[in-house]
Amino acid sequence: MQHDNIDFLKDHSLKYIEMALSTDHIEKVAHPDGYGTRTGDCKDTVEIFLTSKNNILKSVSFWVQGCMNTVACCNTLATLCEGKPIEEAWCISPGQITDFLETLSRDHFHCAELAVGALYLALADLKQHC
Repeated sequence: MQHDNIDFLKDHSLKYIEMALSTDHIEKVAHPDGYGTRTGDCKDTVEIFLTSKNNILKSVSFWVQGCMNTVACCNTLATLCEGKPIEEAWCISPGQITDFLETLSRDHFHCAELAVGALYLALADLKQHC
């Protein structure tokens, strides 16, 4: 194993590593109930796809063109939202994402903000279609 890999494993929590490497929620949905996309100053782009039933978020998926930190934030977002009432999703904050991940560096807090911003746009779109 290279030295960089050892540092990566030492520098990050198990939650961060799981969220950064998980592919469970990575999916472009053809006809979502709600859709939002944002591009950050860092040029990362996040797309959020929501499906709902009876005011519950049945699935939360995303597509990212960006770094592993943004993927970790989007996976955390999906984990925190899926199966919850739509109104609860409006309460998700970037701070909750960083708290969950435990080791997202401060200079990547914008990745959490980007994920949450795309979620809010998807929730607003969902509200328009209900």
